Amino acid sequence: MVRWGYWEYYKPAKPKEVKNGIKAKSKRGEIGTTWWSKRWITVLESFSMGTRLTRGRTYARKGQVISIDVLGGIVKSKVQGSGSRPYSVTIRMDPISDADWEKVADVMASKAIFAAKLLAGEMPADIEDAFAEAGISLFPVKLKDLETDCSCPDWANPCKHIAAVYYLLAERFDEDPFLLFKLRGRTKEAIIDALRKRRVSDASAEGAEAEEGEVIKPLDECMDSFWEAGDALESFSMNPTRPEVEAAVLRRLGDAPFFVGKYNIAALLSRAYTVASVAALQRASGEGDGVDGVCDSRAWD
Repeated sequence: MVRWGYWEYYKPAKPKEVKNGIKAKSKRGEIGTTWWSKRWITVLESFSMGTRLTRGRTYARKGQVISIDVLGGIVKSKVQGSGSRPYSVTIRMDPISDADWEKVADVMASKAIFAAKLLAGEMPADIEDAFAEAGISLFPVKLKDLETDCSCPDWANPCKHIAAVYYLLAERFDEDPFLLFKLRGRTKEAIIDALRKRRVSDASAEGAEAEEGEVIKPLDECMDSFWEAGDALESFSMNPTRPEVEAAVLRRLGDAPFFVGKYNIAALLSRAYTVASVAALQRASGEGDGVDGVCDSRAWD
């Protein structure tokens, strides 16, 4: 300890080494690879937290964080510092209200690409717009939106232990974007269930509207022309492209209640759809007959 007038300055002690600690995957430069994890870090760094963020990043890379648990609106963590026992870290964000979550779900379900990407485990690039339309924010807007606490003796908040958890959360968000929603009070299952219900309801309504204005002849009145292409096909053109989300319908439906051996039928159908899609694109582009080089054993391994 060194005394400077009325102030006491403690030389920083090296943290105790942790075996099997959680280490950041990034060894240098940015932490986080997806746009949403980078957005998380950018927001935090915009709050001008000083050098403690830098020191926290060092802790994250050294593996000083022992555990991280993301619950509804709260993160619990243990971080080993220079003390004999790990410090307890708590990070809270106010959960979004049920009413506001309903508004967000309505917006997300109204745009098919939102639902498709989320059901495929991806975060849409403009997901923040859905929250903005509902009048709320997915990410913290100001430092006060994050209520943090650490059992260490450092008076600063956030301390380097809290900062280390911030950085490792970014990598957790990389692995599972739904953890970001969980931090705001909604589980992956709840979000997917809400989206599926809304998409099914919308599809039923669209089908009902189409049926009301459609005149359908009885089958026995059109047997002579049943197999004819019809005049409408003469002006019909196709320009198939790969979908933004592969097997979106299967992902939206989830696992089927049927198995072929140890494989769920949905997984097998997904592979079959991929093979059929590639073959169709090849044939449409004139690159081949749509079969050679597609249906080999690699597609089913």
